[in-house]
Amino acid sequence: MFHQCFTIVSPKSVSLHHQISFYMASVRVRLRDRENSDGEHSILIQIIKDRKKSVITLRHSVKLKDWNAKEGTVKKSHPNSTWLNNLIAKQVAEASDKLIQLEVNNTDTSAHVIKRAVKAAKDNTFFKQADLYIARLERAGNFNRLSAEKPRVKRLKEFVNNRDIHFQEIDTTFLKDFKAWLKGTRSITERTAVNHLVVIRSIYNQAIADKLVDPKYYPFGKGGVVIKFPDSKKSGLTPADITALENATLTEKANHARNLWLFAFYFGGMRASDVLRLKWSDFEDGRLYYKMGKNEKGGSLKVSPKAEAILAQYKRENPKHNLVFPDLEKLPDLNNKAEVQSYIKVRIKANNKHMLKATEKAEVNKEVTSHKSRHSFAQMAKNIIPAHQLQQVFRHSTLQTTESYMNNNFVNEEIDSAMNNVLARLSIQEETGKTAS
Repeated sequence: MFHQCFTIVSPKSVSLHHQISFYMASVRVRLRDRENSDGEHSILIQIIKDRKKSVITLRHSVKLKDWNAKEGTVKKSHPNSTWLNNLIAKQVAEASDKLIQLEVNNTDTSAHVIKRAVKAAKDNTFFKQADLYIARLERAGNFNRLSAEKPRVKRLKEFVNNRDIHFQEIDTTFLKDFKAWLKGTRSITERTAVNHLVVIRSIYNQAIADKLVDPKYYPFGKGGVVIKFPDSKKSGLTPADITALENATLTEKANHARNLWLFAFYFGGMRASDVLRLKWSDFEDGRLYYKMGKNEKGGSLKVSPKAEAILAQYKRENPKHNLVFPDLEKLPDLNNKAEVQSYIKVRIKANNKHMLKATEKAEVNKEVTSHKSRHSFAQMAKNIIPAHQLQQVFRHSTLQTTESYMNNNFVNEEIDSAMNNVLARLSIQEETGKTAS
């Protein structure tokens, strides 16, 4: 059963003979033959090219008595006839326009490609693409990014009052207003605000890569908003701080938090999420073998006597899931990666809270979060371990990242020395002046 037919005829030159061929495609409106459970038939847009068919459903249906088969329209007997007929006309026009664009650009105009182009035109709003972006993170198992970036998308939706927006609306003014709104409504750092812009940029790049958005609208980079993270202070603990922490007498929970922190430090600043996932089977012949959860990079490290002393505190019969540390034993299993990662965040937050008590008892007057063990190890190792070797310890993908840990954000001894020389010279000048007087 076919109804209203729109035929598009497009000329196309054929190489050296200057002959003209005519490629015909039709966009038609029809009802699905099979009725649904409500006794209605879905309205379809059918695309036919080279005798091959592809359909797009309008996600609306009508009864046969409300359908004008000859005109391919909804009869006035239907309460929403005007609205549905406008929707049908709009969808047919969009399909026809896409066909013409593909023909003019000499691209593939098969029925499937035309359907995909029409669907893309409907799905190129920002939050539809954001949903796809989040879904892809989940399918890829990037649960760390998923838990961080999902709330950022939610905050952008709040900023626009929960309405969907087109990519063209996201210009430099929009991005600056969003950043100002974030800082005005929440107590966040500059870096956190920039992280929100990074998510928007990632979704925008995805839409461009999927050919849903024209790159000319891109609001980032030259001529737009430049993503620049502020310098952050990443100072670590000193050897004296570490010793004080090791020797402090603590309560059970504070001791557990300290053990996790020191264990991570003893293995080159292992990430807290990897520490909590460790199993006894990861240890063999005095070495620890594990893959870093963030990038799946593997390797092994020797178990030091200090690390062995911590392990001795956790040796027990039949540990659940064969886990070294008990933090994740509450979970029924470790197969649900999203659930595991979510609970790891809960445990890290709790342990960071207990580390405050540990550092107070040890009289270490610094904020000591789980990630600080990584910075502390890098700070102590920078003049001892070459950067290319430390890269293997940290399992960084690039040497540049390792060097930034070692140099860019830590105390620079050469600068300190230069500053001391200037101040020493000032002191000499003052003493010379006193002597002359």
